[in-house]
Amino acid sequence: MLKKMCLTLCLMAFLAWAQDDEFDDSDFVSAGNSAATTEAAPSASESSGDEFEEAEDSYVSRSKRDDMAARKKFEEDQRADEYANSLRRRDWLKDRLMLEIGMGARAPFMGETGMGMGFGAGAEYITRWHFGLYGSFGFLPKGTDNDFDDIELEGGTGYKVGLNYYLFPKNPLHLGLSVSYGTVYFDHDVKPEDGMRPLIKVNGFQFDALITYLTNEWYFLQFSVGMYYAPELGKAKEDNISYTYDKIHKEYVSRVVNPDGMSKTGIVFGIMIGYALPELFPDDTEKRRREREKERERSER
Repeated sequence: MLKKMCLTLCLMAFLAWAQDDEFDDSDFVSAGNSAATTEAAPSASESSGDEFEEAEDSYVSRSKRDDMAARKKFEEDQRADEYANSLRRRDWLKDRLMLEIGMGARAPFMGETGMGMGFGAGAEYITRWHFGLYGSFGFLPKGTDNDFDDIELEGGTGYKVGLNYYLFPKNPLHLGLSVSYGTVYFDHDVKPEDGMRPLIKVNGFQFDALITYLTNEWYFLQFSVGMYYAPELGKAKEDNISYTYDKIHKEYVSRVVNPDGMSKTGIVFGIMIGYALPELFPDDTEKRRREREKERERSER
């Protein structure tokens, strides 16, 4: 009987111990599952943070690319402008058209001891080889004789065409040489007809040294000094326009105040001012400037 009771107590103790052990394992499993859940939760948050950082990095990199592209475009524009300006600094002469007005030997003639001046206008086109083709047409106004108030001096017109060559295209002051043909000298007959002394004008060649101010702007200013040569004034008196035959003395006498007639050579000078027109005949720089302006207008729209 005693043995049966001891065996029963032992069996009950064993079952109680087994139940306690099972309870502890479930707690461990549930605790383990809770820990796993806790560990999994930070992993999800970390994943969403990485995606946000990647998106932010993508936006920053795209913004940097845009900034770099804008800076590159700006630098290209700067280089294009500098190149255009350097072209202009390299050559201020080629492909230029000028409209000119002035007085003196190039507009187009002088005379009477070198102080009488014609007034005129002309045009000149300078090629890319710095040769300039020019022509001028002008007039000499009718005036009053300085010695006799009741006697007038006849007026007239003249012309000149020529070829210029300019030096120093990089400098706003350009030295030049010119050769031309046309009306080079005038004087008035010493004997008046109907109260007016007739005009005597001669054609010939002229050689000038030029000092010209011309930049990429429209300003044009030119001084010239040179010498004329009129072959017809070097002929014999019977064929010379500045002499006439005196029937009383039966000899050729001067028609002008100077007893030796008009000189076949002489010193002349003149001044011309005008407008240089880059819009009509644009050079490489002007074409580039227009393209740059169009690009800016398109980018601003």
